[in-house]
Amino acid sequence: MKRIAMILLTTAALLCLTAAPRAGDALAQPQRLTIKVEPANARYTQQHTIDVGDLPGHQVRVFEVRRTYPSNPPVINGVKIVESWTRGISDYTNNNGPSVVYHVYVGENGDKFFVTSSASRDLGFGSRRLRRQINGLAPEVRNRGQSG
Repeated sequence: MKRIAMILLTTAALLCLTAAPRAGDALAQPQRLTIKVEPANARYTQQHTIDVGDLPGHQVRVFEVRRTYPSNPPVINGVKIVESWTRGISDYTNNNGPSVVYHVYVGENGDKFFVTSSASRDLGFGSRRLRRQINGLAPEVRNRGQSG
């Protein structure tokens, strides 16, 4: 459950930093967006963790999380988001290290918003406070029927 909360916070932070106008709308301004998902509406669909074997606690992981928004869906430029997918990889030693995450937000009209982010977790020796640096790329918007 802590991982889902971590991913939710990461996603919300990325969207706040990278929410952008729809493609081709030069007059629109960037938006600030916060997304809240009830635990019942977010679940890991796949997750695989492999112990590297070089150091205790060193693991690589690939994961996929699906989120739905049955009530109070987030809205990006007037488009209600009906679901999102988060897929990523992490290379953690005792929960510290880098990760790369790909986010796909699906609108009720079929539009998709794509966000890529990289993050680095650093819990610090003996600390309970997490330091995180997140770098995100501005989203790309594709209409339904367009290929990538």
